[in-house]
Amino acid sequence: MDVRAQISMVFHLDKCIGCHTCSIACKNIWTDRKGAEYMWWNNVETKPGTGYPTSWEDQEKYKGGWEKEKDGNLELRAVGKVRGAATVFHNPNLPTIDDYYEPFTYTYKDLIDSPEGADQPIARPVSMITGRPMDIEAGPNWDDDLGGSPIYAANDPNLAHVSPEERAALFEVEKLVFFYLPRICNHCLNPACVAACPSGALYKRGEDGIVLLSQERCRAWRFCVTACPYKKTYFNWGTGKSEKCILCYPRLETGQAPACFHSCVGRIRYLGMVLYDADKLGEAMAVPDQDLVTAQRALILDPNDPEVIAGARKNGIQDDVLESARRSPVYKWVIEWGLALPLHAEHRTLPMLFYVPPLLPVMAASGDHGYDTTIEGGLFGTIDRYRLPLTYMASLFGAGNEGVVRYALRKQMAVRAWRRAVTAGDQDIEKARQLLAEADTTVEQADAIHRLTSIAPLDERFVIPPMHREEAIEMLDEPLAAKGFAGMGLRSKPERGA
Repeated sequence: MDVRAQISMVFHLDKCIGCHTCSIACKNIWTDRKGAEYMWWNNVETKPGTGYPTSWEDQEKYKGGWEKEKDGNLELRAVGKVRGAATVFHNPNLPTIDDYYEPFTYTYKDLIDSPEGADQPIARPVSMITGRPMDIEAGPNWDDDLGGSPIYAANDPNLAHVSPEERAALFEVEKLVFFYLPRICNHCLNPACVAACPSGALYKRGEDGIVLLSQERCRAWRFCVTACPYKKTYFNWGTGKSEKCILCYPRLETGQAPACFHSCVGRIRYLGMVLYDADKLGEAMAVPDQDLVTAQRALILDPNDPEVIAGARKNGIQDDVLESARRSPVYKWVIEWGLALPLHAEHRTLPMLFYVPPLLPVMAASGDHGYDTTIEGGLFGTIDRYRLPLTYMASLFGAGNEGVVRYALRKQMAVRAWRRAVTAGDQDIEKARQLLAEADTTVEQADAIHRLTSIAPLDERFVIPPMHREEAIEMLDEPLAAKGFAGMGLRSKPERGA
């Protein structure tokens, strides 16, 4: 057993209101500069929809992630010794600026400096790349709230798994339904971007698994952009370097949540440390698609297991990090409750950002009988009348396995019925208990899920482990400034007694 620690995240999609506050917080801190205008390390997409960049999920087009060969080994879809050399000078699998959007601003000065005349002056759009006037044709959330759904939502690659009849029904005006999907770098256990980089600029931090990109080592190969199936690595045309989400690690090192987490209006985000067995990585990545979610969960270890604790200490994981793993909300959502699922696990990168699938499209289908257990099929029968078909949700969160998505939805519905019985009194309490049992949930577990979903304070949603960076830097016996840590509030050597 090779026990390692990994910072992991959960996004509860039933709570996301699509306000984009997280995106703006990230933009203002990290990508508000030349060459990064089109970068959105955090973005919020409307689903169904083609997302950002356009159709990023279409790996026939972009060739991201891993694929399992006939001999069982994994190979990068588009990058390798032979394929990489063939695409050095022209890579047909890279997104173009049109797949993102040409960033723009307006000639606001014209509103002030224009001479007096009969016409009202206007601020014209100009490109932030060329500085020339342009016509705005796209943006990072161009299809927000199903705007232009016949063009964008109808071309969602996940709809390929939906029957033609269900697909046609989705876009009837009176039946339109959608949800929001916030996305950041998944900081995967098996990141394709790291494997694809010829210069070794991308790496995972040993103490917490955060995937970072060295600006000193980057040589602008851009294979990382191709290899990432989530398209969360970007190329800065101003500096000639690639960039990506760093999970706000300077904030984490001072005990603060990442900016997008801290600013989230819907309180959908959770962060915590999990322990995993690195010896089982190869086994987990080699299973069939239907088993990928289960295999990834099997990697995550019980932080209360004495054998796991001993293995962690052997690998240098300190006791306060183990304590944070025991309090991790991610472990609860993913392992104890089985509610959170990885996004597109079929790419075999083992993403460590998990999503609680949205229940709203289920309840929207049940009309006035949202919690009526007497309707045909009972409460759980509404899952089969999902206005977003279960095959669509399984394509997103189950690598095609409807069972793991159904389990999460049933449990969420049972918890809702239980809380209605307890707080509103409009449900029979005994029927609600029965629903919990049918959804593999106890009353205690239902109350714990409700607490973490709705009323849990900040320190329960974000359990940030000690980073021990001061000790690591002191061991190096080099000044902080030389290592690039100047201005982060860290001391090069702790004072005695501190």
